[in-house]
This record gives sequence, structure tokens and C-alpha cells, in this order.
Amino acid sequence: MSAEVIEYDVVVMSQTCDLVQRKLDLVLVCPIWHLSEFENRSDFFKSRTGKEALRRGNAPGHHLLNKCETEGFETDYLVVDFRSVYSVPFDFLVGLAERRGERLRLLPPYREHLSQAFARFFMRVGLPVDIPPFNR
Repeated sequence: MSAEVIEYDVVVMSQTCDLVQRKLDLVLVCPIWHLSEFENRSDFFKSRTGKEALRRGNAPGHHLLNKCETEGFETDYLVVDFRSVYSVPFDFLVGLAERRGERLRLLPPYREHLSQAFARFFMRVGLPVDIPPFNR
């Protein structure tokens, strides 16, 4: 038996309180991409219009994180991909975090902003008949 292993840089989406209280067997994570890598996945995001849509939060399924200038963790803009959600065993993730050591964490209010964007993506409702555009 064989399996393909794919590694991603991820952001943890599960609620901190659930993690601290060990209420989860599986932790929800989303992959993150450097903006330059993400642009290669879609021509739209190579354009100024696409990048501006990300910045304004008008790209459902994706969320833009600002550059990081923390010494030792410098990175360009990052894009969180809500369209690819994975669950990872809690104990595996804890062990990985311990082996890797220090890592970046989002602070409030950026963490809540990410969480809100994630919620908006999953709670959207498509109507069977849309309201027509106003001509005036």
C-alpha cells in the first residue's frame, strides 16, 4: 500500500478555546500560499484588480494576510485558501508544533478578521432567483 504525502503551510481555523480545552480530535486547517505562488494558480490574481479584490475581502474563498516583518519570520503577503479545508489529528498537530518550535500566530484583531472571512465564505447562500439589477 502506498500514499502520497503533501505538505502545506497552514493556518489553524479551529477555535482556540476548543484547542486549549482539548475538545477536538481533529483540528481544522487551511493552506496558506505566498502571494507570488498564489498568482501562479490563477491569472486573475496576477492582475492589480485581482490583488485589490483580495485586499478588500472581495475574493470569496480566499483571505489576504499582510506581510510579516518579525525577525526570523519575514514573509511576503500570504493568501489563506478557504476552498481547501483539511482536518488534522489533534495529537499529530501538537507533536508537529513541538518539533518545529516557534511559529507565527495571528494576533487580535487579525485573528478575528480571518475567522469572520472564513464564516462569510461558508455561510453564503445562493438564491434560486436573484433580484435584477437597477437600471436607474
